[in-house]
Amino acid sequence: MNTTILRKSVLGIAGLAFAGGLAAGPLHHTTTDTGTGTGDARPVAAAQADTTADAGKLIPHGVQGAQSRIDLDAEQTANAKAIIAATKKTGLDERAAVISIGTALQESKLQNLGHLGDRNDHDSLGLFQQRPSSGWGSPEQITDPQYATTAFLKGLRQVDGWQDMPLTDAAQTVQVSAYPDAYAQWEQQAADLVTQHWNNS
Repeated sequence: MNTTILRKSVLGIAGLAFAGGLAAGPLHHTTTDTGTGTGDARPVAAAQADTTADAGKLIPHGVQGAQSRIDLDAEQTANAKAIIAATKKTGLDERAAVISIGTALQESKLQNLGHLGDRNDHDSLGLFQQRPSSGWGSPEQITDPQYATTAFLKGLRQVDGWQDMPLTDAAQTVQVSAYPDAYAQWEQQAADLVTQHWNNS
């Protein structure tokens, strides 16, 4: 499908005003430090989730490929909790939270990023690197974790069969990244965060 048509259909269905190309591609495309203070993402073996987690529900297809993991500070952890809270508020389940957190780990390393000057991807902002010029909302809105998550989930809900898709496919359909497979590396850490915080967010 033509990328422009896909962008317009995803944003149009999601009820977002389309005002240009989405191009909300990942800010960080590699697992090396880019100087934004996010630290290195280390490939790690897939960790076993807490025994109270339903792995079949959180990661229905198992993880795909080598997994990366970063140490989170208090702000990043708070952002993960905010994504979980917004997911619960929309009435979606733990799988939606895993997809959302995995997407935000790739896009911003769970940092609510403002404009990064020369290092910025167009006008991408916030946890999901959404673009005001593409109709995701105002800069103030898309740097609000609850708003940004809700906007992402509106797009996700319009993806037929998202519940049964690998994380990277679901995320890519909403985000239209230039690096469509990059989301897969964060699925285990995203599932671990949901397991840890779902009941207290």
